[in-house]
Parts: sequence; C-alpha cells; structure tokens
Amino acid sequence: MAEVVWRPDAETLEHANATRLLRRAGVPTWEELQRRSWQEPAWFWPLVVEDLGLEFSRPWERVLDDSRGPEWTTWFVGGEVSIARNCVHRWATRRPDSVAAVGLGEDGARRELTFAELSRDVTRLAERLVELGVEAGDRVAVFLPMSPEVAVASHAIAHIGAVQVPIFSGFAAPAVAQRLEASEAKVVITRRESSRRGKPVPMLAILEEAKRTAGSSAAVVLAPFELDDCPGELPALEVASEHPYLLTYTSGTTGTPKGVVHVQGGFLVAIAREAAYQADVHEGDVMHFATDMGWIMGPWTLVGVGALGGTIVFAEGAPDWPAADRIWRIVEQERVTSLGLSPTLVRALRPHGDPTADLSSLRTFVTTGEPWNPEPYRWLFETIGGSRIPVINCTGGTEVGACFLSPTPIGPIKACSVGGPTLGMAMDVVADDGSSLVGTGEVGELVCRAPFPGMTRGFWRDPDKFVETYWSRLPGVWVHGDWASVDEDGFWFLHGRSDDTLNIAGKRIGPAELESAAVGHPAVREAAAIGVPHEVKGETAWIFCCLLPGADPAEEEVAAHVGNVLGKAFRPERVFFVDALPKTRSAKIVRRAVRAKVLGTDPGDLSSLENPEALDAIGAAVA
Repeated sequence: MAEVVWRPDAETLEHANATRLLRRAGVPTWEELQRRSWQEPAWFWPLVVEDLGLEFSRPWERVLDDSRGPEWTTWFVGGEVSIARNCVHRWATRRPDSVAAVGLGEDGARRELTFAELSRDVTRLAERLVELGVEAGDRVAVFLPMSPEVAVASHAIAHIGAVQVPIFSGFAAPAVAQRLEASEAKVVITRRESSRRGKPVPMLAILEEAKRTAGSSAAVVLAPFELDDCPGELPALEVASEHPYLLTYTSGTTGTPKGVVHVQGGFLVAIAREAAYQADVHEGDVMHFATDMGWIMGPWTLVGVGALGGTIVFAEGAPDWPAADRIWRIVEQERVTSLGLSPTLVRALRPHGDPTADLSSLRTFVTTGEPWNPEPYRWLFETIGGSRIPVINCTGGTEVGACFLSPTPIGPIKACSVGGPTLGMAMDVVADDGSSLVGTGEVGELVCRAPFPGMTRGFWRDPDKFVETYWSRLPGVWVHGDWASVDEDGFWFLHGRSDDTLNIAGKRIGPAELESAAVGHPAVREAAAIGVPHEVKGETAWIFCCLLPGADPAEEEVAAHVGNVLGKAFRPERVFFVDALPKTRSAKIVRRAVRAKVLGTDPGDLSSLENPEALDAIGAAVA
C-alpha cells in the first residue's frame, strides 16, 4: 500500500488559499467542504467567486439550471462576464507595472510584458481582429509556440467575444487543415517560424499548406504583432456566462478529433478555483507549465494564473533543450513558485541526474496527463523537491475543462495518488452494475454523479456524440473512461484509460501497474504496456521499454522482474526494447497507437503525435 509522503506544516497551512476558503465557509474540514460543495452548488460557487474576487459585470440570476437534464446544465444563468477583463485588464488597473508574462527562447532570449503592456496589446489586437470582420461567436485559430503572444492572442479573442481554437504548435499541415475546416475559423494567428530543439519550424508555410488543403479563406495575422496604428480604446465585450470561449480539439481512439466547447463563465470560475486551491497560486506568484495551447493545460494556465494576478513564464521549444536541465534553470532564473509538468517528462529528465539549480522558490508541483510510477514520483518529490514541495497530481480531461481529482496542499498526500474529489465534483468509482467501490480498493470506472461548471457544453455541432460518449452508460452520470480505485484510507488512485486496461485470465489490471513494475527494474527508463489477444488467457501483456544509457539487460530479465513484482499471472509474454515511445507534444504516451501498430488495427487520430517514427520502430521490433 502506498504511504503518506506529504503532511503540511503550520506555515503551509496558514499561507494556503484553501485554508482561507475553509474559514470563509465556516466549515471545519476539507472533506466536509468537498461534500457540501457538490451537494449545495448554489451555496458553494458564489462562495468561490467571492473568495477569489472574480468579477461578473452583471450578477447571475441563478447559479445553475438543470431543467434540460444534467448533461445540458448551464451555470451562472443571466450573468455577464469577460475573461479578458478578469485575467488582464483589471490587473492593469491595480498592478500596471507588475510582470504578467515572460517569454524565454531556446537561444536564451528573454522578454517580458507588464500587465499594462499586456492589456494594451490585447486591446489593440482585438481592434485588429474587428477590422478583419471578426464578430462575437466567430472562431479565431491560434497556431503559436508558447510565448507571450499566446496570452495576447487568447485574451484578445475573448475581449471581443470570439471563440479561440488553439492548435498544437507542432502539428503538420493535415492536422492544422482538419481543425481549420471543422471550426470554420475566420482568422488564424501564427508566426513565420518557431524553434524546436534548435531546428526551425516553418509555421507560416505549414499554415499556408493547411489553408490550401482545407480550402480556407481565413485571414492571417502574424506575430510579433504590429499594432501601433490601433488606438487601444475598445472596451472588453461583456458576454453571457454561457457564451462560447474555447473550441479545442481532442484526439479519440477512433474517427476525427472531437471539438470540445467551453464557455466564459464556467471555465473562468472552475479553472480559477483549481489554480487557487490546488496549485495554491497567489497574486504575484510565478507559474511555469511545460505545455502547449493545444493541450487543455495551456488554456488552464492562461486563465487560472491570470485570474489570480500571477505571472506566467512561457518557454518556447523543448523543456530539456539545449540542455537537459533547462526546466530547472527556468525555475531558478524566474523564481518560479509553481511548476507544471507531466510524469512522462519527469521520467525523461531523471536519467540526466539530479539538478544543481536553486529550486528554493518552488511551493508546488502540478502534474497531470497520466498515472505515475513510484520511482519517478519519489525522485521528483524527494530529490527535486527535497520532500518539502507537495505533488499536486490531478486528473480530469479536455472535456472536463478542469480536474475531477486532485490533492490539496493543506492535506496529507500518498505517493502517486490523485488525492480525492476536487471541490464541486460528485465523484465515485463504480462496478459494471453501477454500484460504488469507494473504500474497497477495487478498481472500477471513474464517474461523476452531478454536473459541474467547467464541463464542456457539448461537442462542436455534434450534441448526440457528446451524450453517447459520456452520459449513455449510466443515466444522469458522467462516465469518464478512466479506471480508478479508492483505498481504505480514502486516497484515490488512477489506473489509466479503461480502453487501455488489460484483462488477463479474468484479472483486470491497468497498464500503469505493469509499467511501474517494469520501470522498477534498474535498467528501464520508461515503458508502455498493452494487451494482446491470447488463446488461453484471453489477453496477455506485451511491454515496450526504453532503457537507461549504457544498460543492457536481457528481455527475459525484465519480464521476470515484472512477474516477481505483480505475480506470475501478470508476467508479460513479450518485452521489447525500443529507443522511444510514441508521445504527444504534452508528453503523454499514446498506448492505443502502440497496440494498433502491433495488431494492425486502426489507431484513430494520430495528429497529436510528436514522434510518429517511434511507431515505425515498434512495428519493426515486433516484426
């Protein structure tokens, strides 16, 4: 059983936003507040808005309206709000000279924008978009590397009530074309060129090819922006709480990517809540998240940190180039207080050794994207963080807009756990018949039994698919597609996607457990486990492993190690050594693509893969 590795000290408790909220609520424990938060939403969400100082220009008439059913619940009904004003313009009035955004290039270049400068540029770019015919509700695509221009573009789009369509900065033309065509973007904001691992990425040329493929007539706006001829006087448009804010595409196991819609009111409140009470971001804090706008954590960072008046550090390029310790040097240079990264990135950084950078400014790690393995988790917590920085390991999804589960700095944390349900979330783990498995330790489907403000308002122009995907299995219940368990102490654990789960001789096991066992071998850096059909067992495990530099174990040795850790029944039938695993730009391993390559089946949408050549190498290894 996992052990508790973090308990807050008195200083952490007193400083935390979560402690302030508890006192404001008059509730004695976090567990009691969590329970009341989803049972009494009309009491809880106004409390959060008040505590965080979020501003609705027109008060809502009702906190929620579920008259059309839970899947179509609306929030802050009758209210009006502007994300651009909440995240930029009000801080330009209160703290004009404070730094809002920092941009770091792979070449060492650094620049920054104060809140006053960011507000000016946001307003001017908004005026330029209006000149190009963009109106409220129109879609504007953002195809940019992580840089301050991302903040300018995103908030300028929200400033006029248009809908931003973030596109992964590493996409090739076909993937960009698909998103331009599906969203019917009126304008695309991009750059002539960016840099990734020292190599130029011709973003404008990629966009022009994508436009030809899609037959798109979208106007193009290039960064860095030339806006001196714009007066910067256009006020931010206050829109209805349910006005669309974000249209982002997420890859599925089959078919084309799903267009996920988020709205201004619900997204603002839900994300600000997480940045405050989980990441513990305060006004004036500094956050860096190794992410991209094409992953939900990009918009999460922009809105969450912006709403709380913090500084966002953008780093163009790879987090481990030109040196493996780049991300740690960023923390030291910018005095980062909250660092966001994925378990896969930690696994990739670990072989390069312990960093020598000064990380004393850090107060929280925020991790997400996939389940943890124990050894990399402990390296991050004990070695990197000196056992003084909580790992806020959260899980949710693009469609959730936020997190279902997460620890909080004011409570104990078990290694590799995802804490428990976040505020406002009615979470459960259920068996096939829908009965709860909470507290049993058994693995089941992760579900949410009530709607929440951050949830998607449906798939773009495909409402039936949204209902079919999340609401069709259990009436009135969101079934997310993740396996989870809750131990006897009430700590929640994620076991991977339910469509990735293996069933070996009637025994269900998540790929994360097999991978953790493999990574526990001293020669293995990271691993991907898949299920392969078997005549006797029904399914058997194959594990693809990347080795540490200089390691040369036998495949049989790694297989035996996994069997010793998990039991003979779960010993993998095959182990393969490969140089790399297929990953997205956000560093998630795409296991379904590995399995499809092995079985010769349709892998679904692969447009988010950063290294598709890894699949070819896997195919060659299997052959």
